[in-house]
Amino acid sequence: QVQLVESGGGSVQPGGSLRLSCTASGFTLDYFAIGWFRQAPGKEYEGVSCISRGVGRHYADSVKGRFSFSSDGAKNTVYLQMDNLKPEDTALYYCVATGTEYRDYLCSHPDYWGQGTQVTVSS
Repeated sequence: QVQLVESGGGSVQPGGSLRLSCTASGFTLDYFAIGWFRQAPGKEYEGVSCISRGVGRHYADSVKGRFSFSSDGAKNTVYLQMDNLKPEDTALYYCVATGTEYRDYLCSHPDYWGQGTQVTVSS
């Protein structure tokens, strides 16, 4: 059974950093594309790092230059490094996945979601 488990969220001051982790079970990264969404209070779900047709992997404009995605196939884990955090980054962050045959739809139609991890940025 496909499972995604996030960790690494917490509270941090503006300008600080966090690294979120997502560990997959029931499948390997060879067969799934992984990304990150978030939902801030009162806001729509936003693709933070995901994949679109004709674009490939990309970041939301609001986080470009501050967030970066990486993966470790041996650990079946992906990461979201978040630097220079701002109060506007406060949100529930979700790891999302789609089978590789549908990787171009990761941004528009992610098939699997983790439980979410809370990130709070405040003074």
